[in-house]
Amino acid sequence: MGLLTAAGLLPNLLFSLPAGVWLDRVHRRRRLMIVADLGRALIMASIAAAFVMGVLSLPQLFITTFLAGTLGVAFDISWSTQFVTVVERDEYLTANSMFNGSRSFAQVAGPSIGGALIQVFSAPIAVLVDAASYLWSAFFLSRIHAREPEIEYVEESIRTRLTTGLRFLAGDRVMRTALASVATVNFFSYAFSALFILYATTYLGLDPGLLGIVLGAGAVGAVVGALVAARIGRRVGVGRSYALGLLIFSGSWILVPLAQPGWSLAIVVAFVFVSELIGGLGVMILDINAGAIIPARTPHRIRSRVIGGWRFINMGIRPIGAVAGGLAGGLFGVRETLFVAAIGGLCGVLWLIGSPVLGLREMPETADI
Repeated sequence: MGLLTAAGLLPNLLFSLPAGVWLDRVHRRRRLMIVADLGRALIMASIAAAFVMGVLSLPQLFITTFLAGTLGVAFDISWSTQFVTVVERDEYLTANSMFNGSRSFAQVAGPSIGGALIQVFSAPIAVLVDAASYLWSAFFLSRIHAREPEIEYVEESIRTRLTTGLRFLAGDRVMRTALASVATVNFFSYAFSALFILYATTYLGLDPGLLGIVLGAGAVGAVVGALVAARIGRRVGVGRSYALGLLIFSGSWILVPLAQPGWSLAIVVAFVFVSELIGGLGVMILDINAGAIIPARTPHRIRSRVIGGWRFINMGIRPIGAVAGGLAGGLFGVRETLFVAAIGGLCGVLWLIGSPVLGLREMPETADI
C-alpha cells in the first residue's frame, strides 16, 4: 500500500514543472481535462476487467496508479486556469467555499458508499462506479462554455520556461511566504500522519472500526469549515484567515499525543475525535483562503507554470515528511515524534511574520512580471 501510494504521488514530482510549461501553450485546456477524465475512467475500468478475468496483478496496479496520477497532474494544473474563467475575481472566496464544501461532502460520503458497494455487490463493481464518476466529471466539464483566455506567447528557452514558475514563487513575497508556510505545515503533517494510525491502534488501543468512525469527525469538521471559511475571510481578511487556518489545523494535532496509553477508552476517543474535528475545520479555512490568494496573485501568462511549481514543492514535501516521521519515530519514539510534529506544524505560521500576507484584507493584486 505504501508503494502504491508513492506510485500515485510520484507524477507530482516528475511532471508538475514540465506539465506547467506545456499547459501554458495549450489553447483548449478544458478539452484536455475531459480527455484526462476519460483516460482515468478507462484505467479504473481496466482494473475491474482484469479482476473479473482473473489476470489482475500487482505490476498492473503500479502502472495504472502511476498513469492515473499523471493524468491527475494535467487535470489539476488545468483546473486552476479554468477556475479564473468561470469565477469573477471578487467571488474567489465564495467559489472556493463551494468547491471545498463539495470535496468535504465527498470525503464524508465517498468511503461509506464505497464500503457499501463492496459489501453488497463486490470490489469490481465499486471500482466501476469509481470509473463512472470520471465520466460524470467529463460530462459536467463539457457543459462549461466560458471562453478561455488567449495564450500569450513569449520566446523563451526551455530552461527559462521550466524555472519561471519557481522563480516567480521565490521572488514574490506574497507567494513565497504563503508557500513556505503551507509547505512547512505539510511536511510535519505527513510526519504526523506516518505515525498517527500506529499510535492510535497500537498504543491507545483503538480498534480499526472505532478509529474509522472517529476519523469521520475530520470530514464533518471540513464541511463546517467550508461553510464558515468565506465569512471568516471577509471579516478578518483573507491573509489573517489563512494564518488562522494554519494554526487551527496544526494545533489540533497536539491532542493525539496528549492522550496517553492506559487512559479509559472514552477519554481517548474524545481526544482523538476533537483533534480530527478541529483539524478538519482548520484545513478547510486554510485551503479556501489559500485557494483565493493563489489565483488572484498569479499572472495569467505563467499561471500553469506557477501552479506546477507550487505543486512540485507543496506535494513533493509530503512523502519526504512521511519518511522523516517514520525515521524519527523509530529513533526517538512515536509519541515524542508526534509532539515534535505538532510543534513543528505550528512553526509554519512564523514565515508570515512581517509578510504582506497578514495584511491582505481582500484578494491581492495580480503581481507584475
